[in-house]
Amino acid sequence: METTRESAKQESHNQLVNNLQELLEKNYDAEKGYKKALEDTKDENLRRFLKKQAVQRNHFATELDKIIRSLNEHPKEKGSATGDLHRTWMNIKTMLSANKNEALLEECIRGEKASKKEYEEKLKKYKFPPSISETLKRQLSEISTTVEQIKKLEDLEEK
Repeated sequence: METTRESAKQESHNQLVNNLQELLEKNYDAEKGYKKALEDTKDENLRRFLKKQAVQRNHFATELDKIIRSLNEHPKEKGSATGDLHRTWMNIKTMLSANKNEALLEECIRGEKASKKEYEEKLKKYKFPPSISETLKRQLSEISTTVEQIKKLEDLEEK
C-alpha cells in the first residue's frame, strides 16, 4: 500500500509529465502549422522564415521528448486535434484571402500567441525542476521573439 508521501510524489511526477506532454503536443502542432504554411506560399523570404520556425519547433519538441524520456515516461508522438483544426482553418482562410501571405502570417501569430500563453501559464502555475524550467523559459523567449518577427513580416505584407 502506498504511503501518503509516495502518493504525493507520484501525483507530482504525473503532473510534471502531463505538463511537458501538453507542451510537446503544442510544439508538434506548431511545427506542422509552419510546414503547412510553407506549402501555401511562394515568397522565398517567407518560405525561409517558415522553414526556420518549423525546424525550431522540431528542436523544441526534441528537447521536450528527451526530458520526458529522462523521467522514464513515453512522450506523445503527435499533435492535437485542436492543432489539426487550426491548420484546416488556416487552409480555408488562406484560400479565401486576397493576400495569402498576410492571412498565413495572421494564423501563425495566432498559433504562436497560443503557445506563448500556454508556456507562460504553465511556468506561472507549476514549479518545474530548475533545469526543466530553464529550458521552458528559453523556449518561451524564442517563441516571444518569433511573435515579434511575424508581426514585422505581417506589417510588410500590409504595405
